[in-house]
Amino acid sequence: MKSETEQIREIPKIDTVSDTREILAHAREQARKRNYQDYVIVDVDSHHTESATWKEVVECIEDPVIRSEAKDYHDRVASPAYGLNDPIAFQQEVGGRIAHQTGWEEPIEGTDVSRDVVKVRRAMESMGIDYMIVFPTRMLHLGMHPQTRLEALLARAYNRWLVDRVLKEDERIKSMLYLPFSEPDAALRIIEEFTGEPGVIGFMVTSVRNRPVHHNQYIPIYAALEERGMPLAFHGGYSWYEPSVMQLDRFISMHSMAFVLWNLMHMINLVVNGIPERFPTLKFLWIESGLAWVPFLMQRLDNEYMMRTSEAPLLQRRPSEYIRDMFFSSQPLERTNLKALELTCEMIQAETQLLYASDWPHWDFDLPSTIFDLPFLSEQAKRNILGESALKLFNLERPEGKVIPNDDRT
Repeated sequence: MKSETEQIREIPKIDTVSDTREILAHAREQARKRNYQDYVIVDVDSHHTESATWKEVVECIEDPVIRSEAKDYHDRVASPAYGLNDPIAFQQEVGGRIAHQTGWEEPIEGTDVSRDVVKVRRAMESMGIDYMIVFPTRMLHLGMHPQTRLEALLARAYNRWLVDRVLKEDERIKSMLYLPFSEPDAALRIIEEFTGEPGVIGFMVTSVRNRPVHHNQYIPIYAALEERGMPLAFHGGYSWYEPSVMQLDRFISMHSMAFVLWNLMHMINLVVNGIPERFPTLKFLWIESGLAWVPFLMQRLDNEYMMRTSEAPLLQRRPSEYIRDMFFSSQPLERTNLKALELTCEMIQAETQLLYASDWPHWDFDLPSTIFDLPFLSEQAKRNILGESALKLFNLERPEGKVIPNDDRT
């Protein structure tokens, strides 16, 4: 007969008030069985619901007129959050079965820190994560905002709130701060002001935007990032209102293509126009696009380049060689064909360039086991992808008690 601790229990329904630790109960057991305490695990892409505390964020808006308007709006209207231009979700929540995707009212009592800090801590402890890099959720659509000045004001306000209310409260919580790329001067000012702030380990551009990232107006931004040793991430996303993707009528279609589309275009523009050649020590990171698209682009660009080298005069190497120097987050990891995934990992030099990402708490999040259980990875490759490479890239301190693995990399 089973003991009391071995009894099968009914899992309560997961809804908007479910406790993070209850949702991730199996993840906690998974971490225990796989002995993650011997690994450094850095999650380079997780999210929080910034709209839940948006009333606090708008208090940080620099322009007094816009700040007053935002505060008045929230006094009269509880939702939607002021200034955010959300697209229609269209069934992203899988028929309501992933309740915490859009709303999260998890009870949190008796704490002197932000609710976001508590929820991030609960997720980290459940999944066995040492550092968690957090990004906003609804703000990821701001790159298509028709009012670029408002994007810049909201980005600056959010970054100040995030640093003061979240990052300063726990040294294990980090972020790559949102850059309002539609307003290059405002983006540059954010880099200059926030570099060195607690928990700031880089900067992030929301990929869904239609301005060419190789334009001369962005050169001072790349120079500032390289000078300060700050990596730059491009975070994938989607927009139902982009004419080229309005033909898609299911979220499965949108998720398959759009989360790749803008990152693919930005990477082509950066590489072909020689940005990595001009800024050789600037580190680029591509987030939430998976990996399957990268071998395609490497092979396709190399083929085109060999026939039309005159159109990429700044390049000193093949396009794939510049791409191979970039970094990629693992989520969502395409695992249906392990042979294809193994080749992909070989082509991108995953042992040094791939970084684990969960995308928690979104509906398609990946646990550390997605990396830990891959049969073709060496022990050292697993350690590097799960956390060692991120420690080096972001210059993070090794967590107390974590041993340095046998790593021959220079």
